[in-house]
Parts: sequence; C-alpha cells; structure tokens
Amino acid sequence: MFTGIIEAFGTVREVAQRGQNKTFWLQSALAAELKVDQSLSHNGVCLTVEEVRGDHYRVTAVPETLEKTNLHEWGPGALVNLERSLLPSSRLDGHFVQGHVDSTGICEVIDDRGGSWEMRFWFPKAFAPLVIEKGSIALNGVSLTVFNVRKKHFTVAVIPYTYTHTNLHLLHEGSLVNLEFDLLGKYLQRRAVLKNEGR
Repeated sequence: MFTGIIEAFGTVREVAQRGQNKTFWLQSALAAELKVDQSLSHNGVCLTVEEVRGDHYRVTAVPETLEKTNLHEWGPGALVNLERSLLPSSRLDGHFVQGHVDSTGICEVIDDRGGSWEMRFWFPKAFAPLVIEKGSIALNGVSLTVFNVRKKHFTVAVIPYTYTHTNLHLLHEGSLVNLEFDLLGKYLQRRAVLKNEGR
C-alpha cells in the first residue's frame, strides 16, 4: 500500500527481455535502503525488488503489467517516480494507493498557469464511474485531485513542488500515463454491479 507521495526518482539504466517479461535495472539514491523482496512503486506500479547492487537495483514486469501500464515504453534514461510502501505509523498525506494500475491515460493539454500547471487527460470511458469531481487519482503514482470531470476526460492542477519533484515535468501532449483509480470507488462499483446482477 502506498500514498501517492513520491520520495525520489529512479533512472532506468538497462532493459532486458526475458521471455515475455522485461527486467529493468534502475539507479536511485533509494537503492541503498532497499531490500530484496521489498515492494516499491514505480510510476504507480508496485514491483518487487529482486536484487540490489550499490545504487542500482533490479525489478521485473510480467506481461499483464506491460500491457496495462506505460512500462513497455521504458528505455535507458527514463526517469521514474519512486515511493516505498506505507508504514503503519506513517501519516497518510496522499490517499490509499495499491500500486495496481487500472489503465493508462493520455495527456491532452498542458496549460502553464504562471505558478502552477493544469493538465487534462483522456481515459477509457469504462472507468468513468470511478472519476468524480474533487476525487483522488494516482497519476504515474502521484496522488492528485481531479476536477472538470467529463465522461472521458479530467483535469488536475500541479503545484511547483510536485511538478519539480516528480516526472510530471517531463509530460507533453500525447504522453502515456499510468492511472490508478480510487480504491473505495472500485469496491462501490463492484457492489453495484453485483446488486444489478441479483447476486
């Protein structure tokens, strides 16, 4: 479980195809504090640390992850948002994020507001019930509040600190981003589906 508050960057150094999986070596200041079998959020995707060497560590993404996220786009030099898992004693500064990406979205508009940025994203219509005005979303692992919600679009406002300390500053029109919708909303949607099916 994560909060959507990014701790550090990781930089992809090596990518290797192993069967249908992809293995990534990343370099990060966090590496020295990581342990094998630890969960770590990468652009909102929960991956398991498999090996640590100095300031480098290795993770693997399976086909399901590669198909539903933007990890298939990663190459050497890619800058990745990192967050370690939530401690029971931690303050929840963002919102509950599982690290299980639901879908990808596409950045459509970036509007420099002279001190902040407003970004509009397209997302698959099937997830529309999970996006509510002033609700939470994890975008590349970053906890943000959505507004101007439409059936297939939403907007977020990004403050300077978040813009600088996450890879949101690298986005451009057409960028593919990872989306994880609010956990509570998913449970409520599932309950409504089962109720409608008479189960």
